[in-house]
Amino acid sequence: MRNEWWKDAVIYQIYPKSFKDANGDGIGDLAGIQEKLPYLKELGVDALWLSPVYLSPQVDNGYDISDYYQIDPMFGTNEDMVQLIREAHKLDLKIIMDFVANHTSDQCQWFQESRKSKENPYSDFYIWQDGKADGSEPNNWGSSFGGSAWTWDDSRQQYYLHYYAKEQPDLNWENPRVRQAIYDMMIYWKNLGVDGWRLDVITSISKDWDFPDNPRPFAKNNQHNGPRMHEFIHEMNQKVLTPFDMMSVGEAPASGAEDAHLLVDPKRQELDMVFTFQHMHIDRKKGDVNDRWALQAPDFIQLKQIMSQWQKELEGRGWNALYFENHDRARIVSRWGDDDSYRYESATAFATILHGMKGTPFVYQGEEIGMTNPKFPLADYIDVELKGNFQHYVEQQQTLTAEEFLAAVHKVSRDNARTPMPWNDSANGGFSTGTPWFQLNPNYPDINVLADQKAQKSVFHYYQKLIRLRHEEAILKEGSYRLLLPEHPTIFAYERRLKRKKWLVVANLSDSPQELQALLPLTAGEIRLSNYQDSLAQSRLRPYESFIYESGTKTEKL
Repeated sequence: MRNEWWKDAVIYQIYPKSFKDANGDGIGDLAGIQEKLPYLKELGVDALWLSPVYLSPQVDNGYDISDYYQIDPMFGTNEDMVQLIREAHKLDLKIIMDFVANHTSDQCQWFQESRKSKENPYSDFYIWQDGKADGSEPNNWGSSFGGSAWTWDDSRQQYYLHYYAKEQPDLNWENPRVRQAIYDMMIYWKNLGVDGWRLDVITSISKDWDFPDNPRPFAKNNQHNGPRMHEFIHEMNQKVLTPFDMMSVGEAPASGAEDAHLLVDPKRQELDMVFTFQHMHIDRKKGDVNDRWALQAPDFIQLKQIMSQWQKELEGRGWNALYFENHDRARIVSRWGDDDSYRYESATAFATILHGMKGTPFVYQGEEIGMTNPKFPLADYIDVELKGNFQHYVEQQQTLTAEEFLAAVHKVSRDNARTPMPWNDSANGGFSTGTPWFQLNPNYPDINVLADQKAQKSVFHYYQKLIRLRHEEAILKEGSYRLLLPEHPTIFAYERRLKRKKWLVVANLSDSPQELQALLPLTAGEIRLSNYQDSLAQSRLRPYESFIYESGTKTEKL
């Protein structure tokens, strides 16, 4: 019987490069993470997910791995990783590593060998194809980072496939030797104490080898969920995840609520959880040629529908992974909330909605203090995706102006989540004594860990209370879910029930007061948690007000 510890857990994601620098070189490291373990224990989380710390040229901030067996010297050594795992375990904190199995760096020895010829032992570790008769790309697939998903290699005289940057060639999972090499690496880290895996774009590992053209030439790749995806993931489960009792959460860009159970139903023995992208697209203009950079006001009715559908569809046949922020997503208070007048209120309102649901909540570093997007000038951003997309949409396609692109960057760029963690208001926010690899958000003197913990309106302390509720109250883990007020444009409200206990989770996701009593009369009960300091004004919801309310007949404590 597997230990399903993640169902009781809150998981904290660390972006190591930006978390805490212990040696003063301007780059966060494993020693810095170890230094902050007491802080994470104080927050109340149960496990730490570390974005990649393997050896990498850092073209895509570590998601381009050149050696899966080595910690990159910028983060420390393999011994430092073992020490971090050991110290975390002493505090009952589990360690989840981020594993990239769809692609490697072009500096990986496998690729360097593969590109030499069509005959060497690594020749089919990657996906090589001849060009068309005119010498052009094998098909019109587009890279997620802009341009073609194919790059010509002079040494091999063929094109190789890369769903992301040209420095990130895709592995050929049809080759059983590739699959076994992946499993061997996972087992290596398990033997060093790792407790689980976040699997980067794992649903992209199977390709359609007919290589059909997309309807729109060189549009962002949509070749996910290939024909052998489930077969490959099940094999990974049987070779590694189940025998070594390792938790797994997979990034699943194309999975919807209606088919996610095929990945996470325990009977199928594939993954424990997946990250959906659906709810993070409610501010995106669907079908626009500018893809993720074509924005609109967030549609909270759609947000409610999507998140509720995932609750419903996975009930009894899978487990939800709950998130609003991560290393690829902007700060929620700047994207959908109010990062000025109601920063505390909107940060805690979105947290209430997320943590009140059934599933495992993920907290991204800085989310627990209400960090905001920095709004830098365009030249100050460094993300490879941003640079590639600027070239594609602004310079080549000319479907966006530089000003329009920058406005979208300020809302949704991945760099918004990657500014270094501000621990206090000292130089560099206490992140580093050296020059940080990426500049801090200019508001760090006001928004930092120490200031937030001392504040009357503390996002950190609110997260502590939310996490404590999840640990103490079975209703949040086991209770049923029912959406209320599905058509209301700004009130997100739902009911959780377990036996005779009923909780209401309510949030106003706007800066305008909203009538409440006529829409959702509250029976006798008690407030379990509220983000306003004074008592609940039952007749209306104030801007970004949220609460968890226990109503009806009281029962024994569960």
